[in-house]
Amino acid sequence: MEAVLPVGGRISGPRLAVMLGSWRQGGSRQGAADLAAAIELQVLDGQLPLGTRLPAERELADALGASRTLIGAALDRLRENGFVASRRGAGSWIAAPGRRRRGPLAPVGDGSIDFTHASSPAIPGTAAAVDAARGRLADHLGDHGYQERGLPGLREQIARRYTERGLPTTPAQVMVTNGAHHAFVLVLRMLAGPGDRVLVEQPTYPNALEAIRAAHALPVPVALDPTGARGWDIAGVDAALRQASPRFAYLVVDFQNPTGLRLDAEGRSRLGTVLARARTPVVVDETLVELDLEGDPLHGPPPLAAFAGDLAICVGSASKTHWGGLRLGWIRASEDLLGRLVAARYAVDLGSPVFEQLVLTELMADETLLGRRREELRGYRDALAAAVHRHLPDWTFTLPDGGLSVWCRMPEPVSSRLAVAAASHGVQVAPGSRFGVHGGLERWIRLPFSLPPDRIDEAVRRLSAAEASVRGTPASLDAPIA
Repeated sequence: MEAVLPVGGRISGPRLAVMLGSWRQGGSRQGAADLAAAIELQVLDGQLPLGTRLPAERELADALGASRTLIGAALDRLRENGFVASRRGAGSWIAAPGRRRRGPLAPVGDGSIDFTHASSPAIPGTAAAVDAARGRLADHLGDHGYQERGLPGLREQIARRYTERGLPTTPAQVMVTNGAHHAFVLVLRMLAGPGDRVLVEQPTYPNALEAIRAAHALPVPVALDPTGARGWDIAGVDAALRQASPRFAYLVVDFQNPTGLRLDAEGRSRLGTVLARARTPVVVDETLVELDLEGDPLHGPPPLAAFAGDLAICVGSASKTHWGGLRLGWIRASEDLLGRLVAARYAVDLGSPVFEQLVLTELMADETLLGRRREELRGYRDALAAAVHRHLPDWTFTLPDGGLSVWCRMPEPVSSRLAVAAASHGVQVAPGSRFGVHGGLERWIRLPFSLPPDRIDEAVRRLSAAEASVRGTPASLDAPIA
């Protein structure tokens, strides 16, 4: 099968040598096997993302102090196992055995860049966490494996994090779910039915809107002001609560998706008071709260639930912070509400997978992992800002302090047309209309910063060419489309 050309960045020989460390196993003479195993471990641990271009054999041999024969033999082993792909004249790059679909760091089959997902690959350290979890799995093989609330150790970790952020929480107030979206759907099924109203922000997370519509409920939007000092129209929320009498509200006050806005502590106090006075339950989506790129999440504003009372339900997730492939999230609520949610869950599923919970417990125990992820994303965010300024200078945005995306305002209302044109220029984007209750938002588009900087720059360059085709103006095409 013909190898697919890579799109990732390039790693130098000296940098790879530092990453591999003491790759020889003691006095082993199996140098090629040792080197291949060391590189495989870096791939599995997320340190060498898919699509990363490897240094030339001579450069790597010099950096490792090894012969080119040994380097060639190691690469042959990696190619045989599917971890490396090569093409004459194009060099070698990191692949994955049995890989059928391209991930966010590589193009889809037609060579386009997926700029629709604000999600990162597995956090480095995942492979080590899997190994540690495998050792702990034996402790659970003797029971039935159904944990409708989740493993006690993981619930303790989650409860401790809420307490540290200013919302005292016990493990009895936490239930592990199959992601934050699963958590939201469970709450939706319990609180709302056909014809009921659900208050939401405008714009907001599209999959939440889809879930509300699938339940035959009606989303009631309250507009956010992406350019305002606070963003949230708390007086508008108060009016909507009184006039529409929604069954509950769904809010994202930490690095809101898609705007990146964050409500300050004073605003949370006012908003929480409004919700508590109306006795309206609120689902607070905290999927992005740990991705604070300018400070420590523990020192940010307290959770909205600290102001909204016992009717507040927090949903969180490991998908944006650690890896979407774990498919784990959680609900934090009062013991009474949580008991009702557990009872309602039996109609949907019987609990989350034990092994993945063990892996997440290991990952959450090492807080340095998230620190490194935040540092990486800070660089990606700044790279996106620079790319927009360079290629689309008439677009405006407010640089978010966290999260995974930037909400850009375009000079003309062409978001949907641009998304169509962008596909023909090799980049897939989500138009602003996807984030609106009734569409609209044609002057806005969400750009994620979950790709490496070189891919971000190329994606934005392609967007510039697409916008020029929509507006009928020429664009610079000085760089080839990969």
